[in-house]
Amino acid sequence: MKLKQEIENYIIEASLSDANKVNENTLIFDTGLLDSMGLLFLLEFLEDNYQVKATDDEINPENFESVNSIVGFVERKLKVKESI
Repeated sequence: MKLKQEIENYIIEASLSDANKVNENTLIFDTGLLDSMGLLFLLEFLEDNYQVKATDDEINPENFESVNSIVGFVERKLKVKESI
């Protein structure tokens, strides 16, 4: 839950949006909350805060279209790091 809230808060702050307009299923790019530059900053945020780095192949809508998809992506990456 903490992870989801942190990512949602980041998107709200980065997009200067009203918190009531962003939820875990909001389509971040389709609604214009973030653009390609915003994605780069989001990737930097994830790397700085969770030590998760996305490969070129992982930068796709399935992993970054909503808060829920970002949380799933980060959780999968963290799980892989734990198993190493």
